[in-house]
Amino acid sequence: MTIPLTTARTIILKALEKGRELQLKPLSVVVLDAGGHVQAFEREDGAAPGRFAIAHAKAYGSVMLGMAGTAQMARADAQAYFMTAVNGLFGGQVVPVPGGVLLRDTDGTVIGAVGVTGDSSDNDAIAAMAGIDAAGIIGEI
Repeated sequence: MTIPLTTARTIILKALEKGRELQLKPLSVVVLDAGGHVQAFEREDGAAPGRFAIAHAKAYGSVMLGMAGTAQMARADAQAYFMTAVNGLFGGQVVPVPGGVLLRDTDGTVIGAVGVTGDSSDNDAIAAMAGIDAAGIIGEI
């Protein structure tokens, strides 16, 4: 299964709506396919321009490692040397914190990832899951 552009746009729209509902700081949201390629991205007015790189790195680490941001953070706490090595392998493109949400199909196969940034990492993950749930996809925080 791939993530159609219309689905990626739904994820982004609903994640941003959730952010506004919760009165979060301006968010940036990216959706990647299973190969780590950008399917769609939006940055709210007022979000810092560097937020694309952070959102991308949250999602990229999730899809490349097959583990969500929360699991990556736990791994970084337990084995910092591993995450340092991984980040070196991927050219510094991994930010191992919540807000990187792995996407799976009903068979458990990784189909992509969503990265949200702009507020606290936990709030970023809440916004991401709102978008993912609205699109009817399985998200793994």
